Amino acid sequence: MPDPRDHPDDPRHIAGCMDCQTRANLTGLDLDLDRVWTGVMATVGAREPGRLERMAARLLGSPGLARALTATPSLAFSWVLASLAVLTIGVAATHGSEVGTPWVALLAPCLAGVGIAYSYGPGIDPAFELSQTMAIPDRMVLLVRVLAVFGLNALLGIGATLFTPVAAGVTWTWLVPMAMVSALALAAATVAGSANVGVAAALAGWALVVLGTKAETGDVTAAVGTNLAPAYLLATVVFGAVALAASNGQRSQGGSTRWQA
Repeated sequence: MPDPRDHPDDPRHIAGCMDCQTRANLTGLDLDLDRVWTGVMATVGAREPGRLERMAARLLGSPGLARALTATPSLAFSWVLASLAVLTIGVAATHGSEVGTPWVALLAPCLAGVGIAYSYGPGIDPAFELSQTMAIPDRMVLLVRVLAVFGLNALLGIGATLFTPVAAGVTWTWLVPMAMVSALALAAATVAGSANVGVAAALAGWALVVLGTKAETGDVTAAVGTNLAPAYLLATVVFGAVALAASNGQRSQGGSTRWQA
């Protein structure tokens, strides 16, 4: 290792020393990440809020929380269109079914669970790093996004059931298992630190419920009936408590949240 005394920080020495010139060139290639990130924050923060963001800011009383809400991945326009497409297929399948299977009521809990699992986290949220610099608790951002995603999916599902009169008897009862599946997805994602685990848990859990009730009663609509509502409500409370407890310590020693894709 060369002795620093043999390479003084002297312009005349550097002009005649190849080692010092090489080191100076390499040093010049180093990036000031703090300065780069400051520029990114300034660019994102300088974006003019849209109409929805301004409405959310008035409703929530916090411009920062409103910006975090409007950046939710599963509230993006493309995601909403995809959910509408799935529900439209469910409406068509219901009308095409001879027995009037309520496909909308069976698909809506799955859509809500997937949307909530992918509502927050560094591996899926393009604005996650920015949200970490805000003076807003992670849990608050998570809860606001979860409520917004659930509410949107509930409205989409209710709207879709209006076009399926044969399934009018289960227009509202499927909202209870939808809450249960959403809570399951949230709990699994927060505990495992992975959105994909949350999605898998939600889909697998709801599939087991539907198939189990179908095997026991011979009626697929039993899964969204009123008989299981108390069990769904109890499971929702339990899964919600698990999610809240798990989200309490989501920050690691490095200061980043572990919930990823």
